[in-house]
Amino acid sequence: MSTLDATRAELALAVLYLNKAEARDKICRAIQYGSKFLSNGQPGTAQNVDKTTSLARKVFRLFKFVNDLHGLISPTAPGTPLPLVLLGKSKNALLSTFLFLDQIVWLGRTGIYKNKERAELIGRISLYCWMGSSVCTTLVEVGELGRLSGQIKKLDKDLKSGDKYQNEAYRAKLKKSNERSLALVKAAMDTVVAIGLLQLAPKKITPRVTGALGFTTSLISCYQLLPAPVKAKTS
Repeated sequence: MSTLDATRAELALAVLYLNKAEARDKICRAIQYGSKFLSNGQPGTAQNVDKTTSLARKVFRLFKFVNDLHGLISPTAPGTPLPLVLLGKSKNALLSTFLFLDQIVWLGRTGIYKNKERAELIGRISLYCWMGSSVCTTLVEVGELGRLSGQIKKLDKDLKSGDKYQNEAYRAKLKKSNERSLALVKAAMDTVVAIGLLQLAPKKITPRVTGALGFTTSLISCYQLLPAPVKAKTS
């Protein structure tokens, strides 16, 4: 593949990536929490960027609650333990509720919904829902990592005599384990971000801590949304 062809392929991947509404939302999220880290809750340009970006992101999430509503009523993978099924469905229900209530918060901040006190209350309830969904996600990832660990150990025993890293099933399990480990870290950090936004521990989880963790999880989300690279053709 020539340099020009490689550049075209990379640009095509960039276009594909930026065409995703979810990717643009996560980029804006990184800007939002990066600004929160810089402002540390103090008035100024950084805080203005934080607030305006937060409001803009709510437009990206309009009707997004339907995705998790669909996940809530969709069948689960065969063989999934009941506790993990219940946690997964709870996550879908809480996240869908958060995204639905977030639309009312957006209506309140734009002035369409006039009851400011109720809009603020709905905003807090929605954040509690997000925190709950993050906790559920954390527990699901812990459980799934435990299941994967058992499967990897079994494969490890079966492939003792051969090179296990040449085995496609073994590599796939390892890749899945790495993905779930990253998702676990992200969900755990997002739980702390939600605590920070709700100001449940203002002395320990300051706006700067919230911003730093939110920025980190935003970068993780951006990485998770990256399209698979195009493999070079061999002649």
